[in-house]
Formats: sequence, structure tokens, C-alpha cells
Amino acid sequence: MNSIYEKTGGAYRRCGDYLIPDLSIPEEDRQPIGKYGRMRMDYLEKHHPGRYEAMLLTGRLMPYLREIDETAHGRLERIMSQMKEQEGVTEQLKAANQMEWVRRMNSIHHRAEETILIELIYT
Repeated sequence: MNSIYEKTGGAYRRCGDYLIPDLSIPEEDRQPIGKYGRMRMDYLEKHHPGRYEAMLLTGRLMPYLREIDETAHGRLERIMSQMKEQEGVTEQLKAANQMEWVRRMNSIHHRAEETILIELIYT
């Protein structure tokens, strides 16, 4: 006698006297989602639980989170390069005064990341 689970392609494995459904996570869901993907996931889980659950149950959550992470990294790089150019942070500054260069780069990174968080993660 086959169960509905077996009729839909599921299988069981024996563990002692018990039959346990042989469940596994799809390969595409095992890929890392990155920093911004995790931040977006936490935000959705806490502030939009219905949307989070719907995406999780339909299998759209992980691809969405990977896309958010890739988009955030791309935008971060673009914004940082534009800000470096506007503020005159160059390799000459790095060679002449490394600590000043580090200070400015940290400032640029934090401001660019704040923009990313507002636009992509916490909306």
C-alpha cells in the first residue's frame, strides 16, 4: 500500500522500527545567501511574516535573497567608486597618508552601506 507521499514521488528510509520520510533540501537552497541576503531575510521574518512564509513555502525565498545580496554588493561598489571620485580619494592619497586614506574609505563605505540598507534591505 502506497501513501500519498509515495505516490507524489516521496520515499521513506528505515530507522530502527520506524519509516522516516527521506527529505532533503534542494541543491539551489544550499548555496550561501551572503550578508545582505541574511539581513533581508531577518527583516522579512520579523516585519513581514506572511510574505516571508509565502516565499519560503513556494521556494522563491532563497533565489530572492541571493538576488538581493548580489544587487546590494553591485550597488555598494558603484556608490563607493562614485563617492571616492567625488571626494578625491586616490592612490596618491593612499601612498602619501595611509591613515587618512583608511579614515576616508571607512567613512565612504559606511555611508554607502547605509544607503544600500535603506533602499534594498529595510523597505
